[in-house]
This record gives sequence, structure tokens and C-alpha cells, in this order.
Amino acid sequence: MDFGLTEDQEAIREAVGRIIDGFDDRYWLERETTATFPDAFHAEIAKGGWLGIAMPTEYGGAGLGVTEASIMMHRIACSPGAQSAASAIHINIFGPHPIVVHGTEAQKREWLPALIEGRQKTCFGVTEPDAGLDTTRIKTRAERVAGGGYVVHGQKIWTSTAQRADKIMLLARTTPIEQCKKPQDGLTLFYTDLDRRHIDVHLIEKMGRHSVDSNQIFIDALPIPAEHRIGDEGMGFRYLLDGLNPERVLVGIEAVGIGQHALERASRYARDRHVFGRAIGQNQSIQHPLAESWVELEAAYYACMRAAWLYDSGKPCGPEANAAKLLGGRAGYESCLRAVMTHGGMGYAQEFHVERLLRESLIARLAPVSEQLILCNIAERVLGQPKSY
Repeated sequence: MDFGLTEDQEAIREAVGRIIDGFDDRYWLERETTATFPDAFHAEIAKGGWLGIAMPTEYGGAGLGVTEASIMMHRIACSPGAQSAASAIHINIFGPHPIVVHGTEAQKREWLPALIEGRQKTCFGVTEPDAGLDTTRIKTRAERVAGGGYVVHGQKIWTSTAQRADKIMLLARTTPIEQCKKPQDGLTLFYTDLDRRHIDVHLIEKMGRHSVDSNQIFIDALPIPAEHRIGDEGMGFRYLLDGLNPERVLVGIEAVGIGQHALERASRYARDRHVFGRAIGQNQSIQHPLAESWVELEAAYYACMRAAWLYDSGKPCGPEANAAKLLGGRAGYESCLRAVMTHGGMGYAQEFHVERLLRESLIARLAPVSEQLILCNIAERVLGQPKSY
């Protein structure tokens, strides 16, 4: 059993680190306060070829696994960029996976290189206001039209980067749920143009990560050619499942990175800040919470890496991926909270950045799946308990 990184994996970490280290506190604070997308950072990541780290080599990707993607995203999140940096490229890692697995050769050659090279940006249209985590109950509908295409009506919420996206990965119901044997049947997945003549994008004002927009979108008679459908009609929900476990692992390890960066800031402040003639870090009331965060973050990190290894090895990893997301989200949040508390009143000030990290760390506890549903899943699938909902 080897817990170390290979030489190639260390090289990924170092190369990505050189990019993210070129964007300092000032850059990310300015992106946050002006709600401006980090274009320069995104361009550098694209230039290095990292947007396609987990995509096939024949389309310009690196052909690596979720383990390597996790190493990259952890290094990016463990920086002043935190969740803002990670979210700017996060969808490129897991979002196109249904295309890779279920798309036609023509679709892959048309769509993937543009994403990998950074020439196009995409967004994810799945969640809806009245469905939430119950994806099978979405109301957005895609109706067949003459010629074999579709026209779509509906709405989505929490669609990140829709202000800037060229494309959208869209889940819609093509068969009414009442006519389906199972609720997950009758849902179809599309990858198509985000046509603003038929899609209104409304910004959601939120508590953090202002540089990467979140939106509610309203879809009115959006025409979608049949060739923009991924795989078979009615199989979209199942196709989405291929990307869920990697997404959970990535969200978990990004939260770990944010927490470790916050812990580094708090530890430095505790050494440098002197009150009553001594460093505040000499007090156990300061030391112990920080030490607890180190322990929690270490445990969460290895939970994430094990889940990534299981996925890349072709082994079942649903509970492990869920656990990674749960542990990473909680450990990251607690570390950021303790960092603010360690700074005292200055933790509330933007100039020390830990308040920004705390706001961003909450995302991993809320999305893409709630902690409660994770616990339900583990109780049922691992512990054999009856379904509770």
C-alpha cells in the first residue's frame, strides 16, 4: 500500500502550482469584489492543457484519471484562488463525461477540443427550483418536432457560468413521468448552444464566490437539433450518473484544499500575533482547534484519494465518493471557521481573506448533494437500512 504520489503526479502538482501561484491575494480579492470572472487564470490553465486532464488524448486531452484531476483541483483550491479558482474550471473535469462515454465520434470531435482548448465554455442545466435534489421530478420538457429535432421549454437554477457560457449540458423530460415505468426513465440529455434568443439568464446574488456567476435560466422554445442529443432518448438520467461520483470526489478534495489554505493562514497569524507579551499560538485554546483541523483535513484528504483510486480502478465507489464529499466539506468548513476565529476581529476583515474562504467553504456542504442524502445513501447501501424517503 503506497500513499505517496508518483513522479508524474508530483509533476502535475508542481506544474499547476506554478500557474496558480502566479495569481495572488490581490488578484482574487479584486475578482471577488468586482464579480469578475478570472479570465487570465482560466486562459493560463487552458494554455497548459489542464482543462482536458481527464479527457481522451485523441481529442486533445491528457487521458488521465480522477486521481490526477483530484491532485490538480486540490492544488488549485489550496491557494488564494480557493473555490473561485476551482469553480472556474470545475465543470471541465466532470461535466463533459457523458459526452466522452455516450457521445458519438462526431460529437466528441466537434465538442471536446473546443472545451479542452478553452475556446468555449459550458454550463450545467440540471437542477430546477421545484425539484431540487429530486432530479427525476424536473419539469423542463423537450418535445419532438418535424425533422427529428426538439423544442425545449422550462427553467433551471444554480446554473454556474451561464453569463459567459457558449454551450449548455441540458437535462429535459422527453416522456411524461406518468408514462414511465420508473421515475428516472424518460429523461434525455442534450449538449447544445446556449442560445440567448430562447434562454434568459438571470444572475443570483449570493454570499460568496462572486467571480463565478450562478444563475436561474428560463427556456422558451429552444430548438435543439437531434444530433445534439447525447445517446438514446430517455437515458439521460443514467448518463448523468457516470459523472456524479467524480464530481463528489472533486468537490470534497477542493474543500480540503480550501481548509488547508485557511489553516496555513491561521497558523501563521497565531505565530505572528502577540497579545499580553506572547504569541497567541502559545495558548492551547488557539493550538488545539488548529491541530484538530489538521487531523480532520488529513483524514478527509485520504478519503478523497481512496475514492478517486477506486473510481479509476473500475471498482464500485458510490459510498466512498459520498463519504469523501461529506468529510471534505465538513473539514474544510470547520478549518475556515477556526481560521476566522483565530484572527479574532481581523478575521472579519477582507484584507486577511479568511472571511472569503469561510464563505466559499460553505458551497461544499450544500452542493452538489446534501449531507442528509449522503447519510441516507450510506445507511441504505452500506448498512442495509430501509429507505427513509
